[in-house]
Amino acid sequence: MSFLSRLLGTQADPRDELRPLWFRVIELSRLPEYYAKSGVADTVDGRFDMVVNVLAITMLRMERSSALNRKSALLTELFVEDMDGQLRESGIGDVVVGKHMGRLMSALGGRLGALRSAITGGDMERLETALERNVHWGAAPDPRGLAIKLRGLFDDLATRSDEDLLAGRVAQ
Repeated sequence: MSFLSRLLGTQADPRDELRPLWFRVIELSRLPEYYAKSGVADTVDGRFDMVVNVLAITMLRMERSSALNRKSALLTELFVEDMDGQLRESGIGDVVVGKHMGRLMSALGGRLGALRSAITGGDMERLETALERNVHWGAAPDPRGLAIKLRGLFDDLATRSDEDLLAGRVAQ
C-alpha cells in the first residue's frame, strides 16, 4: 500500500486482518504461568522474550500454510509498529530508535532460527537449551517447563484452521 493511500485512507490496511492474531500473541505472552511457574523474569526483558517466543511459534505455524506464509510479514510489521511505540513511550529518542529496532528484529530472527530447528523437529532437549540461552530468567528458572508449555502452544496452533489463527482463536 502506498504512503498516499494510507495517508488519505483510500485503501484498507492489509495488516488489519492480522490484528486479532497480534493481540492474541500479546495476551498469550503475558500469561502468568510463564513468569510464576516457568521462571521467566517478570521484567521488560523477560516480557519481551515471551512476546518474541510466542510470536516466533505463531510465525512457524504460519509458515506451514501457503495461504498464511506471506502474511507472516504483515504480522512482523505489527510487531515492529508495537515495539517502535513501546520504545518511544519509554523515552528512546528518534535518533536511536532505528538502532534499537534493529536489535529487536535481530532477536526475533535469531529466535525464529533457534525455535524452528528445535520445535519443528520435536527435539525437546534442543528447545530447552535454546530457551535457556535466549530467555531472561528470574530467581527460579525452569527452561524445561517453559519448553513444554511452548511446545504445547505449537501443537495447539497446528490443530487450528487458518481462519481460527487469523481470528486469534488459539490456545484457549
